[in-house]
Amino acid sequence: MITNFFIPALNNHDVQELWFQQDGATCHTARATIDLLKDTLGDRLISRFGPVNWPPRSCDLTPLDYFLWGYVKSLVYADKPQTLDHLEDNIRRVIADIRPQMLEKVIENWTSRLDYIRASRGSPMPEFIFKM
Repeated sequence: MITNFFIPALNNHDVQELWFQQDGATCHTARATIDLLKDTLGDRLISRFGPVNWPPRSCDLTPLDYFLWGYVKSLVYADKPQTLDHLEDNIRRVIADIRPQMLEKVIENWTSRLDYIRASRGSPMPEFIFKM
């Protein structure tokens, strides 16, 4: 995926300010994967064993995990797509419909999560409810 899709897609954009974050799945943290991403992104990689280490199992701190995937999935599958083309169309539509105001609320929620972790010195977080 990284070699065939991600890096070629990056070549079509100005990515000097782009940061890349991924979870701690074994395939994402294999030495070959990390080396390839470091070669492509330099120090702008947030990943377990990457230049910016992201703690394993930290989904309560990752907006992609605590918000985006669940939100997108709930809308993408709402009409029960039966073909790959239909699924891809739904994904594109749902992502395109995400408005900046929604992302601002996600970032506000994210910063409150970080504030809690800082204040509690890393103790486990209680359930946070994402409010729109």
